[in-house]
Amino acid sequence: MAGELRGVPVGRSPRIVYLSRIESFSASHRLHSHQLSDEENLRIFGKCNNPNGHGHNYKVEVTLRKEVDPVTGMAMNLVDLKAVMQRAIMETLDHKNLDKDVPYFQSIVSTTENVAIYIWDNMVNLLPDGSLYEVKIHETDKNIVCYRGE
Repeated sequence: MAGELRGVPVGRSPRIVYLSRIESFSASHRLHSHQLSDEENLRIFGKCNNPNGHGHNYKVEVTLRKEVDPVTGMAMNLVDLKAVMQRAIMETLDHKNLDKDVPYFQSIVSTTENVAIYIWDNMVNLLPDGSLYEVKIHETDKNIVCYRGE
């Protein structure tokens, strides 16, 4: 059409949206730092330092910040985002003992903060440059961590 460039009216700025998808996974872990004594770990992490560990049903919300393609009307095909989340989150974390099954956590405490960073690091290279905006993890209904790559 006259006055349009790839479906965007001339003079109109690209439209930016925030697109989110949620997945859930179950995993166990133990909050324990090898840099602390057993007494310090127990004092800091309390019952979450149980030698046998404990588990969570995590809910992960991944948000992208992207321009809407004027031809497809999508920021990203949700089928593609689902596949990235499957590879970066579900295959590596679901039904795992984070401390024993995920090499990343053998030297890093498996707090929800560090799980969010791990997911970000796994996803950022699988998505279009600069599109990953936020990883939000609900460890429980009351405990939530957001990470934006900072």
